[in-house]
Amino acid sequence: MPSSTLPDAPPVSGDGAPGPDDSLSRATLAVEGMTCAACSGRVEKALAAVPGVAEATVNLATERATVHFDAAETSPLALAEAVQRAGYDVRTEEMTFAVGGMTCAACVGRVETALQRADGVVEANVNLATERATVRYAAGTDVDSLYEAVRRTGYDVVEGADGTSAADAEQAARAQSRAALRRRLLWAAGLTLPLFLLEMVPMVIPGGMAWIDGLIPMQTRWWVAFALATAVQFGPGARFYRAGWAAARHGAPDMNTLVALGTSAAYGYSVVATFLPGVLPPDAVHVYYEASATIITLILLGKWFEARAKGQTSDAVRALLGLRADTARVVRDGAEVEVPLDAVAVGDVVRVRPGEKVAVDGVVVDGTSYVDESMVTGEPVPVEKAADAEVVGGTVNQAGSLLVRTTHVGADTVLAQIVRLVEDAQASRPAIQALADRVVAVFVPVVLVVAALVFAVWLAVGPSPALTHALVAAVSVLIIACPCAMGLATPVSVMVGTGKAAELGVLFRKGEALQTLSEAEVVALDKTGTLTEGRPTLTDVALALDARLDEAALLRLVAAVEGPSEHPVARAIVRAAADRRLDVPPVAAFEAVPGFGVRGTVEGHRVEVGADRFMRQVGLDVDALAEASDALAAEGKTPLYAAVDGVLVAALAVADPVKATTPAAIAALHHVGLRVAMITGDHRQTAEAVARRLGIDEVRAEVLPADKAQAVRDLQREGGQDGGPARVAFVGDGINDAPALAQADVGVAIGTGTDVAIEAADVVLMRGDLAALVDARALSAATLHNVKQNLFWAFAYNVVLIPVAAGALYPVLGVMLSPVLGAAAMGLSSVFVLTNALRLRRFRPPALADAR
Repeated sequence: MPSSTLPDAPPVSGDGAPGPDDSLSRATLAVEGMTCAACSGRVEKALAAVPGVAEATVNLATERATVHFDAAETSPLALAEAVQRAGYDVRTEEMTFAVGGMTCAACVGRVETALQRADGVVEANVNLATERATVRYAAGTDVDSLYEAVRRTGYDVVEGADGTSAADAEQAARAQSRAALRRRLLWAAGLTLPLFLLEMVPMVIPGGMAWIDGLIPMQTRWWVAFALATAVQFGPGARFYRAGWAAARHGAPDMNTLVALGTSAAYGYSVVATFLPGVLPPDAVHVYYEASATIITLILLGKWFEARAKGQTSDAVRALLGLRADTARVVRDGAEVEVPLDAVAVGDVVRVRPGEKVAVDGVVVDGTSYVDESMVTGEPVPVEKAADAEVVGGTVNQAGSLLVRTTHVGADTVLAQIVRLVEDAQASRPAIQALADRVVAVFVPVVLVVAALVFAVWLAVGPSPALTHALVAAVSVLIIACPCAMGLATPVSVMVGTGKAAELGVLFRKGEALQTLSEAEVVALDKTGTLTEGRPTLTDVALALDARLDEAALLRLVAAVEGPSEHPVARAIVRAAADRRLDVPPVAAFEAVPGFGVRGTVEGHRVEVGADRFMRQVGLDVDALAEASDALAAEGKTPLYAAVDGVLVAALAVADPVKATTPAAIAALHHVGLRVAMITGDHRQTAEAVARRLGIDEVRAEVLPADKAQAVRDLQREGGQDGGPARVAFVGDGINDAPALAQADVGVAIGTGTDVAIEAADVVLMRGDLAALVDARALSAATLHNVKQNLFWAFAYNVVLIPVAAGALYPVLGVMLSPVLGAAAMGLSSVFVLTNALRLRRFRPPALADAR
């Protein structure tokens, strides 16, 4: 289990145990960085200032802080943030494990609450769709205690054993659960069918009941029905009793509790009517065996459909895992040996023949070919590979034979990182889920109260037989009201959406980015490598009139001082010198000034190269070359200056061609109502020339790398459509632009096809062009729309049908909702939400993507 110091979410150990006052909770923080009594005093003071904290003590020797606080006013996470603001850190660890037995959103709430109260837990999130819990806890916490907290609530923890990985154990457990559910369904259906034929079918056939009464006496049918219904109630239906009782015992009734109560009421009433009819009013002696058995069967059918649909929501991850090669052909001692993939080590040379999957991440050492990298980038066009080119495991070699030196194995491979990012995104929660969570927290207890009130009202004022009407109405309310659809509405859409995004070469690092990206009002773009190819070329050299050296001599000196720099402009100058076969001398005393330029000593000459602001910083006037520089900038080229021994000698220009897809991508962003801004360190005239050509709305030029985050803040302060701060998406290369990516409401990094672990970004575009941003934004909007549809259905279903189940239509139409129809509707509500989410698998990118 990895450990890390998290700057954005510091650790804390919250055990939920009562403090000196039974109404208070207690949290223990393992604080790092304290060196003296003054440090511990600062931490104590910071904690005591948090609203809701009653007492805070810090022990310098153990490096721990103990806090007693009111859980209604603050949380362990807020306490940890107070420690961070005081300048100290706490280590946390994180783990994800599978939880078995959850059936509805109320189950999720129970497991989350149990984990959050466990000793050492900082934060716990449980996802119903993935059936996983993600827990962040203070370093040193006993992990087994977290498992035990889950088990005490009545749920299972799926762990690997005897060499089986946790992932394999989880998959096997889910397959076993589906198989068991199918067996229960078949048994329930087989036992319910005779009941259905004997009791329900004759009701809808004119004269049917008279015919069946003449064929089989009513009392005999009731005894047969009792036997069949009992087998269903306590056979396949026993799962609802076990889970429902466990939930009720812990004070958190759930869907199983509702089903168990509803079917028990119908079954128990029927047993009384069968064997003790004298205790009931004469007009209330009826049996509902077929209703209780059919309800259980229909709910099991709905759960089986739900389980199958849940399996389809994770198809994307399974498809990614299926891309892995099982074996690799390693070259050892001059011979090729086929070995399991786990036996390949970094540094091994692997042979990849035409038509085979590339088995490892590595670098080509021999051979040329074309490789299909669509699984990484979403781009169907094969990429040429030759010596020194990077290849990714899981891609497909199409033509020639390649020898590849392994650079990454196991969890460090690109494919493993992609799978991990997709799974993490699927397990996270967008903000829109908060409403559903709040409703679900109180939903089942409210339903129980409503059912009791409905029973009492019908019994008091209902028509004869009042007891029968009261029972039917109360059972219908219990059966039809289920929080399953509410709990599934958001996570299943996020699962399918993030999986589809991975197919398109878009990685959402966080599920909430799916929502945030669709809500962005401004898209701020870096220029180099985002709008442009990121591979500038030297186009012009304008020598000053008093320059004492020719162009070749100047280029030797400039290329020498630019040699150690990794800036794209520096690379362009070095390539130009190499193309001219110039002998570039070494540089001494090299210094790079970020955002300004470089300087160094070459063959005894002091050489300085950089922007006009760099020249002014070293005390040189650029007016003599201003006209030439302005002309170059007006053409969209980036001008820079060179000085030798304190004398300005030339203006140079590099041009970075705009990517072919950039104009259409910006037009597509405008089409959906987004304002497009460019933030760049380039000369203002150059930036404005590029902006005019592309139709960009706003330009912020000559911005130093350290100031890009401030430029994003300025855009946010300009205000959005709702009167609040504007929501800004910043798109950059994910390295130099890290502060701006972190500052933006959603940071989007342009990946390279292999660089997927860009920590500052919320979204990573594995294709290197803005067309992928258009795809990502469209998929984000489609996913959010899908979530809203699901939530609307889940809420509307209950808002409309609970009153109907309670008998609201009876005074007007004289009809009541049958509990059997309620059970069918309950199952269909979850299936509807799941199938609606699965529609996202058919998402097609906008026309721009097809036209690339």
